[in-house]
Amino acid sequence: MKNLRNKFLLLCTGLLIAISVNAQQKGKSIDRIIGVVGSNPVLQSELESQYQQMVSQQEAVNNDTHCKLMEELLYQKLLLAQAQKDSLTVTDAQVDQELDRRMRYYIMQFGSEEKFAAFYGKSVEDYKQDLRDNVRDLLLSQQMQSKVTGEINVTPNDVKIYFNSIPKDSIPLINAEVEVGQIVKKPAITPEAKKEAKDKITAIRDRIMKGEASFAALAALYSEDPGSANKGGLYEHIQRGQFVPEWDAQAFKIKPKEVSEVFETMYGYFIIQLIERRGEEVDARSMLIVPKVEPTDLLKAKLSLDTIFTKLSMDTTTFNEMAARYSDDEESKNSGGLILNPQTGASRFQMDELGQMDQNVAFAIDKLKVGEYTKPIPFATRDGKQAYHILYLKTRTSHHQANLKDDYQKIQAIALSKKQEKAIQTWIKKKLAGTYVHISDDYKNCAYSNKWVN
Repeated sequence: MKNLRNKFLLLCTGLLIAISVNAQQKGKSIDRIIGVVGSNPVLQSELESQYQQMVSQQEAVNNDTHCKLMEELLYQKLLLAQAQKDSLTVTDAQVDQELDRRMRYYIMQFGSEEKFAAFYGKSVEDYKQDLRDNVRDLLLSQQMQSKVTGEINVTPNDVKIYFNSIPKDSIPLINAEVEVGQIVKKPAITPEAKKEAKDKITAIRDRIMKGEASFAALAALYSEDPGSANKGGLYEHIQRGQFVPEWDAQAFKIKPKEVSEVFETMYGYFIIQLIERRGEEVDARSMLIVPKVEPTDLLKAKLSLDTIFTKLSMDTTTFNEMAARYSDDEESKNSGGLILNPQTGASRFQMDELGQMDQNVAFAIDKLKVGEYTKPIPFATRDGKQAYHILYLKTRTSHHQANLKDDYQKIQAIALSKKQEKAIQTWIKKKLAGTYVHISDDYKNCAYSNKWVN
């Protein structure tokens, strides 16, 4: 049952139930019991929803796909049966949280609650109620799987043994990768600049409150938010947590048509006018005024990095020390200046990944040798502000076969996955001995990895 653990996690995605309900809405009579594990039925609709999900995501399917999906569903039902035996529980709050997460995703795909309700012919609350038992079962199954694999780990010796067991011609190929560090200097924003920005947006708010002009008109004229200024400040279908906390705090507090007080964020000063709130989603108009950075302050940031670059070039200090002491980027300074890959959480990037993140960084790094630094170069921070940074190429690996020295973390992750997979197989064999399992005749002849059929 290859990659059963990962397949089970995919089984628990929101698309599973969405596709199933979609199929039923369109009048496809596909619901019948094709298996039972303990007291938990396996429905044809569950299997078909998984199959359709694979097709929609352009995954390879063949004559064995339905059998493989059937085994994954049997495993999920076995987890659920054992969770019930062990009296595991899931709270209503946990179910609500998961339902809310799923609904935010679904509504985002449709564009609005109204479009979602029109498509399914029921309100969001009714739809959530229909999903409630399914979600509770999935959370119980996930909890049971955590008991099976949660405490499994691998030692360095385990990793070495696993790697040495791989046939030479089967050792995976690793793409070229780099580790990149940075020391960031942001120009200081003076109290005068902050006061000027706050005074400006306060005056604009006063004009709106006096009825001199609409929020939309003034946002189109003055807002410095590139995401909404050309739409009169309009943001639609914004979920709680999508923007900075200060924005949420105002948007989910004020009443429709009300204009918030001026508030400060990392981006600058905002005001918001609420249009409509629907549970955890709002439509609102937003206006931003950014404190201006003086050219002299930007130059001071560069000169500060020039001094740091000189010290690095003279080998009087280390990059890690300078990043920890002087960098203005909180994320990278806490990892020795290394930029972390948002996809993996590790410090290595494939070159195409680095380019997707920032083409200028990829271009600058491509010219460096390992251990070299760039001179201070300008860039825009994630909040769109001007700054300077020094880039450092810590490591570069070429396209190569995996080895323990350069690719230990990757091999460790594979070794851990294999050990977890083995534990799952052992657990399934043990639990099947004491669990009732019935499979319909049309799925009895599948080449299962485990003895589901006696």
